Amino acid sequence: MKRQLRELTVSLGATAIRAMERLIAWGSRVGNPTFFENELFPWARALEEGTPAIRRELDAVLRDLDQVPNFQDISTDQRHLSSDDDWKTYFFYAFGFRADHGCAQCPETARLIESVPGMQTAFFSILAPGKHLPDHRGTFKGVIRYHLGLLVPEPKEECRIRVGEDVRHWEEGKSLIFDDTYRHEVWNDTAGTRVVLFMDVVRPLRFPVNLLNGFVIGLIRRSPFVKDGIANYRAWEAKLDKV
Repeated sequence: MKRQLRELTVSLGATAIRAMERLIAWGSRVGNPTFFENELFPWARALEEGTPAIRRELDAVLRDLDQVPNFQDISTDQRHLSSDDDWKTYFFYAFGFRADHGCAQCPETARLIESVPGMQTAFFSILAPGKHLPDHRGTFKGVIRYHLGLLVPEPKEECRIRVGEDVRHWEEGKSLIFDDTYRHEVWNDTAGTRVVLFMDVVRPLRFPVNLLNGFVIGLIRRSPFVKDGIANYRAWEAKLDKV
């Protein structure tokens, strides 16, 4: 019964959020393309300039990669995208929740993340060689998706993302900013590991849509989806403390 109630709550919430998409699209101050121009988000430059420091901290994380959780172990709703050990996530923030372990181990990364206005989620997204994430879409147009290329294997054109009908590839030290409510798909068709700094950031919106957006983000923070993910993360941290 508890599981059924949770699924009903998530379903109703997703339906309500989708109903808002036209309003958010109308109120968007940055338009509604698949990929955004980086110049629209001045904070991206500081992250790009901080890539060497972030990369040093990432390298330490990768030395103990077996301890990093799979995405679906933290966010169980992602099991339809990945059910193996080839997509790992090292968390810093999730809708107001601060991942103490990750922030302590990567203090410069945490500092740069915290400087981003409207940051909601942030983590290292780690894709193993040959990993494919099938066609899917995000749940909420009120945030935009940010990737900073940190580790991009060659040939980089084979490490790519399709958003809508547009295909891009990552580059180390460069930003990709896109609307994940377009259908999108990811491939790492190389022999190396791909890592990006992954963030969700509040979409710039006109008044009064920005107020409504803030209210919905508050609801998301209290949703079963986020609460369950935080509980799973805390369980992972607790296991680390026992090692």
